[in-house]
Amino acid sequence: MRSVLDIQKQLLPDLMDTMRKRYTILHHIMLSKVVGRRTLASSLDMTERVLRSEVDFLKAQGLLEVESYGMRISDSGRSLLEAIEPMVRELFGLSELEDRLKARFGMEQAVVVPGDSDTSPYAKIELGRAGAAAVRKAAIREGVIAVTGGSTMAEVASHMGPSPQLKASLFVPARGGLGESLDFQANTIASTMAKKTGGQYRLMHVPDHLGEEAYLSLIQEPHIQEIVQVIHQARMLVHGIGEASVMARRRKIDSATIESLKREGALAEAFGYYFDASGKVVHRMPTVGLKLEDIQKTEAVIAVAGGRSKAPSIAAVMKFGCHVLVTDEAAAIAILDAN
Repeated sequence: MRSVLDIQKQLLPDLMDTMRKRYTILHHIMLSKVVGRRTLASSLDMTERVLRSEVDFLKAQGLLEVESYGMRISDSGRSLLEAIEPMVRELFGLSELEDRLKARFGMEQAVVVPGDSDTSPYAKIELGRAGAAAVRKAAIREGVIAVTGGSTMAEVASHMGPSPQLKASLFVPARGGLGESLDFQANTIASTMAKKTGGQYRLMHVPDHLGEEAYLSLIQEPHIQEIVQVIHQARMLVHGIGEASVMARRRKIDSATIESLKREGALAEAFGYYFDASGKVVHRMPTVGLKLEDIQKTEAVIAVAGGRSKAPSIAAVMKFGCHVLVTDEAAAIAILDAN
């Protein structure tokens, strides 16, 4: 397929550009479910006149349905997108990026979606959809699935659906997390995933960031010990990745610790640990939940993170280790160009 696409790019470059544009329009409408022309034109950085022409063509082909309240993809359009996705991944160069990421970090699988999550809400939605697909693929048998918090993980949870393996799974928060917005807490995400897949869930109502004394006291509680033992049995971990400085501020870490993180060269935060550019752990927050030794024994570790701004952070965590990375085009290019 790649050789055929290379020939087409040389002989029919205009055709390839048109194909990419029409695929992008259809794909964005599918992700939006229903969207107005003006909103879509703005999101795609396209004039309404150009978009109107393309929409008229796609409607005539039976791929779109246009109503007074907006546009939505038809069943034929959805089937077409599914059928041409492998070819589109070659056309956009996403398959090549995936191969290079796998080779660079020695991971089992890399999934790259189009766009930049920093600037496009559609890329963030697609990141969530691809993350949910990666979880379904990795769920080859029942077991405990630990999940972290964050906006990207909330997007993953929103795209989960019924699955025989996931229906038999138990979703748990990877660690305490009562410090974030309710929608982005690990507890909320674990319960959402369970409800959407038909699985079970257990919650852990403890703060995300604890002082040493409070931490030592809390882990003595029988209820906490019970849920922590369950979390330690996780066979899959699904987590996001944050920029170290951003996450430190969000968690209201004291200024002395923030200065220490800077001196240590912390670039990334994931599952309560801070990593430097080489993937070395330079700081750990005293939180209740998965420990580093648990994570290293986990059968499937899936990281979902995107956006050009997060490229150094994603690379740092990948050097520590991960089985599957789901990221976006902008982050993948920035990672590979910098390393």
